[in-house]
Amino acid sequence: ALIILLFFMAVAITATSAAVMSLIANSMTANTFQLGVNSLSLAESGAENAIIRLIRNPDYTGENLTVGIDTVNITVTGSNNKIITATSTVENNTRKIEVLAGYNDNILTVTSWKEIP
Repeated sequence: ALIILLFFMAVAITATSAAVMSLIANSMTANTFQLGVNSLSLAESGAENAIIRLIRNPDYTGENLTVGIDTVNITVTGSNNKIITATSTVENNTRKIEVLAGYNDNILTVTSWKEIP
């Protein structure tokens, strides 16, 4: 009877250990996904900030925008057709947004908005 009890205890411990390891792996994956979502949101906020700045000042060239404890690097290149690049990194999760915009009759028009690798 003691040997059967030890066998069932070993099986129970193995099953419990596997479940805990699976739970830890899923938790880490969800955390990494959420960090990526946060990084993308910050990059999009940086691109939106650049558009507002360009509307107010067509000579705007970019900045480092601090949001909470994170930073978004914004660069604007081009003269009439502007290329806005906003890059954000949150705990080794880097996301980058590229926006193409141009002036038509002194009106800034966004023609493209995409995430780039």
